[in-house]
Amino acid sequence: MTIPPILFQWDGEAMAPASQRFAKLADEHFVIGERYPLVLHQDRSKRSHDHFFASVADAWANLPEDEDRFPTAEHLRKWALIKAGYADERTIVCGSKAEAQRVAAFVKPIDPYAVVLVNGPVVKFYTAQSQSMRAMGKTVFQDSKEAVFRILDELLGVQVGTTKQHAGRAA
Repeated sequence: MTIPPILFQWDGEAMAPASQRFAKLADEHFVIGERYPLVLHQDRSKRSHDHFFASVADAWANLPEDEDRFPTAEHLRKWALIKAGYADERTIVCGSKAEAQRVAAFVKPIDPYAVVLVNGPVVKFYTAQSQSMRAMGKTVFQDSKEAVFRILDELLGVQVGTTKQHAGRAA
């Protein structure tokens, strides 16, 4: 079971739940006397999030006319995340190449953004990791953002850093 975020306040001696609601959650999920690691969660800025998505949309709008792999900016974003390694990979080993082709055709519609690769009797199914504020923290989001920008620069055939440089103007 996942514990929801619980806000604590430092009172000079201990971390105390910040309100009655958070105290109730702490009582539901923690045992008195047990020790728990405390990790600071750093929220990322909505502005950075919005700039990133606007930049991807701008990059998609500037793709060459003959580039038809990405019907939407979301397809482009998820493809770039997968290419950058921000993906979950599933591997299916089949009995033959023909069976692998059938499996690939079966799994592809599961996620229209997935990348499905067949190599002999092996099918690899890649899905992009979520970049929602809840799923991806500040540091990982920033790293994924930089990696996607590099991939978009390469795809667009522009100097490295161009997509990042235009990030502020796109939002």
